[in-house]
Amino acid sequence: MRDVPRVERLPPAACRGPQRPPPRRVPAGSHHDRRRRRHQVGRRPLPVNWAMHFGRAALLGVPRSVMARAGLRGPAASAKFTVVRVTNVQILENATGVGAPPATWPRAELVVDLLHKIVYGFATGLVADALAAHDGLGPGQRHAAAHPGRRTDAGPLPREAAHTR
Repeated sequence: MRDVPRVERLPPAACRGPQRPPPRRVPAGSHHDRRRRRHQVGRRPLPVNWAMHFGRAALLGVPRSVMARAGLRGPAASAKFTVVRVTNVQILENATGVGAPPATWPRAELVVDLLHKIVYGFATGLVADALAAHDGLGPGQRHAAAHPGRRTDAGPLPREAAHTR
């Protein structure tokens, strides 16, 4: 151990504790890892980072629009979608080895990250719900209107009543 320089004996950044949060350019790192490119820790290009943020947001807007078209609208649907958003990010970042599990993050960074994802989830929900509302009720909403309340005997609607087109 004496022959090894002190810098090489330091634990990885995720194990060092809360003295300094890791770089917030993790999305760019997961992109580089998926493309099998080498990158220097802490020096991930900002344009790639923004491309990954906006790319994920655009890609994950599709399931939320499908939810709204099917009739899953409102705050409850947005909350469910927010869970999908957080799960997607964690799978990508942890599978590529760039991120760390949220339980190991400094609390302040965890709060900011979750707050951003919650705002994204509900803002995306507002837009998707407004766009889907132009087409009227979704199949799930038509079914709920046909059988109001919680009932065990509410079977599926006939196909022609479930779809508008």
